Amino acid sequence: MKAKIAKAWKALPGPVRKTIVLVVGSTLIILGSLLVVLPGPFTLPLIILGLFVLGLEFAWAQRTLEQVKAQGSKLNPKKLFKK
Repeated sequence: MKAKIAKAWKALPGPVRKTIVLVVGSTLIILGSLLVVLPGPFTLPLIILGLFVLGLEFAWAQRTLEQVKAQGSKLNPKKLFKK
């Protein structure tokens, strides 16, 4: 099943793939950014998911996602939520 989806995705022309990825990824990032200001959960996961989707077709998003992963691995939850 996964192989069929990957094959169908690669069969799409490049500009169509990039447009789909750009719309979906940007929507996730914008929604995550709006949830920072508006009341609601899942702000950071939506932004990271948007970067992941954009990283499928864009190198700059992949580099940004790697930087986010590197910074996230430096966080120590015990110090962050210390009472």
